[in-house]
Amino acid sequence: QVQLVESGGGLVQAGGSLRLSCAASERTFRAYNMGWFRQAPGKEREFVAAVGWSGGNTYYSDSVKGRFTISRDNIKNTLYLQMNSLKPEDTAVYYCAINRENFGSSDQTHFGSWGPGTQVTVSS
Repeated sequence: QVQLVESGGGLVQAGGSLRLSCAASERTFRAYNMGWFRQAPGKEREFVAAVGWSGGNTYYSDSVKGRFTISRDNIKNTLYLQMNSLKPEDTAVYYCAINRENFGSSDQTHFGSWGPGTQVTVSS
């Protein structure tokens, strides 16, 4: 089973940028549609962005559209999330996961093989 590990989180000022990475343990990664979610303290985990297996199709939550970009490198077995113009409300633990249902879903119950997460903190 593919294992995922996120990295790249940290503390950044509002308006700054971070790039998150999600490394997959197996080459079968390239066959999966993938997604990013986040969970802020006291809140439920929410969808952020997703990408198809080839990297050609993407979709985003309204809250990050235009600021975040999801991408992947199927040679390096790695998923990315470029986050620009960060806001304090982007503060959360960010998770990557495999979409095990239809591409286009933002329902976290359709995703699996969750990584342990990486903390992103945006100061005002």
